[in-house]
Amino acid sequence: MITGLSIAILGAVLAVSLASIGSSIGVSIAGQVGSGILSEEPEKFISVLVLEALPGSQGIYGFVGAFMAINTITNLGEVSLGAGSAILFACLPIAIAGLFSGWLQGKVSVAGMNIVAKQPKDFVKAVVLSAMVETYAIIGLLTTILLLGKVS
Repeated sequence: MITGLSIAILGAVLAVSLASIGSSIGVSIAGQVGSGILSEEPEKFISVLVLEALPGSQGIYGFVGAFMAINTITNLGEVSLGAGSAILFACLPIAIAGLFSGWLQGKVSVAGMNIVAKQPKDFVKAVVLSAMVETYAIIGLLTTILLLGKVS
């Protein structure tokens, strides 16, 4: 039987799972390229590590969204079908934004690694370019938090 609680839990599961999948893909893509760079230039480890780690934040944002959803469920006590549906829909912004921004941020981080491989002094430029994608994951998380605050 589908209940409000099960629908709400699905929202939390999607928030953390999809955002973490995006992070996993992004970190993996960046790690593969970073390994190639480090095999020839191990002194660039810190720069490569930072650029590889950046796409991992979406998984953290998804966890925060799931935590907020679970907190909302706990505060409600009894979760009606309407409230459960509202929680599910409130979790979708970070779930979807986290999935795609983590994945695409990994690609931008790879481009940044290519910058660092040729011009190490341009490391900050590479980080800024990658962080631009991060903005949309943050917008997704903030939207999820705002929407969860309206569930009653």
